[in-house]
Amino acid sequence: MSPLCEHCGENITKISQQISVMRKEIKNLRQTLDSAARAHRKHLLSIQTAVSTMDFTGYDKKDYRPSSPSLSAQDALQQGKIQTVPIGYISSCFSLKNGTPRQPTICGPSRARLQVQQSVFNNPEHALVGLEQYSHVWIIFLFHKNGHLSHKAKVKPPRLNGQRVGVYSTRSPHRPNSLGLTLAKLDKIQGDTLHLSDIDMIAGTPVLDIKPYIPEYDSPRARTALDSNPRLLDMSENETDLLNFDLDQDAQREEKRAGDDDKDEICRQPAQFILPKEAVSLLREVESFINKDDPSPPECKSKARVSDCVRAEPPAPIVDRPWNGGESSTTVADWIREPPVSRLDVRFTPHAQEQLEEFVPAHLSEPSDCSRPRFKFLRSPEEAAAAIRGVLSADPRSVYRRTRCRDRLFFFTLDTADVTCWFGQGFAEVLQVRPVGSQQAAEPLE
Repeated sequence: MSPLCEHCGENITKISQQISVMRKEIKNLRQTLDSAARAHRKHLLSIQTAVSTMDFTGYDKKDYRPSSPSLSAQDALQQGKIQTVPIGYISSCFSLKNGTPRQPTICGPSRARLQVQQSVFNNPEHALVGLEQYSHVWIIFLFHKNGHLSHKAKVKPPRLNGQRVGVYSTRSPHRPNSLGLTLAKLDKIQGDTLHLSDIDMIAGTPVLDIKPYIPEYDSPRARTALDSNPRLLDMSENETDLLNFDLDQDAQREEKRAGDDDKDEICRQPAQFILPKEAVSLLREVESFINKDDPSPPECKSKARVSDCVRAEPPAPIVDRPWNGGESSTTVADWIREPPVSRLDVRFTPHAQEQLEEFVPAHLSEPSDCSRPRFKFLRSPEEAAAAIRGVLSADPRSVYRRTRCRDRLFFFTLDTADVTCWFGQGFAEVLQVRPVGSQQAAEPLE
């Protein structure tokens, strides 16, 4: 092959330079388009927010309240189209989406407050009268931090590690209507404010409604118990706490109703359990069969009477949270109980543990000149450590970040603490726990 002449070499150099410039321009154009698309989405969201606060007549809804609902509003209600009005906004120990639990059971020590707005009720505390009798409440809210308004029929839940399923078989926030539902523990009520725990909502979440959790209506296990023994419903309605069944009282009532001749036909179990008469008769037959074939002495037989020594375990008491149920009552997807993504082992570096111990619990009073950081919701460093373990053990990273990102550092905020950690194979290690706003740089991995 003949060598290139000097003129051809200059042309090739110029063409290479032009190609390099073109690549840079294309890269700049792509970045400009991405920025324009993000700005466009934000602009549309701001317009939608402004329009949602205006009536069709152009009056601000805060200042304009029609004396009677119009016909169009009634038609819209019948068609399922309504204007939602938040009753309050969550004040939570989670201030950012990053690191917020996907389900309330992941992080038990998580805490929040919900103050009912006076714009909804003139006396908000009146709307909460009687709610203190319940230990748990349903919170219906909006996923206001989705970032975009698009939604797909199939989604990739993080616990499925990239597999697609229908959106309605998941708890994904990206839905046609961005409604969220969570079961929160009601710690106490002070005036117009609810103090909650076991939550999975970030600060600023708009709340649309509050409903008490009642196992007789919401738990399939409780429904099964009521179907087998309807007296439980009447009994529980007279109890102060509607979340617990007092089966001891039911046993006492059964004893009073049964005559002296029928008392021997009732097999009483300790720990709140009563066998039906059909089961008693079956146990009698088993007892007679055992006594017939058992060569042991009579005194041993008397000690081994089936009616007096039934070893059946009593059912677990009705707990104050929904129960997934057994195979005979409810079923859930296999990946809910056995997800492809295993739980992670969480550990703290000694430095991170020392930093966490510096935080002052929310309920303790310290001198005003104390330089130690203070929690707003968490009640102790131990509770904060448990919350951090709950968040990280469930692997809060997205599928994309988990599988494609080389940077394994992860940051999230819990109450007034910025947490820095990194993920390894099957574990997560907390590196630093700093007060929010601290300018100290994260320490490099060794």
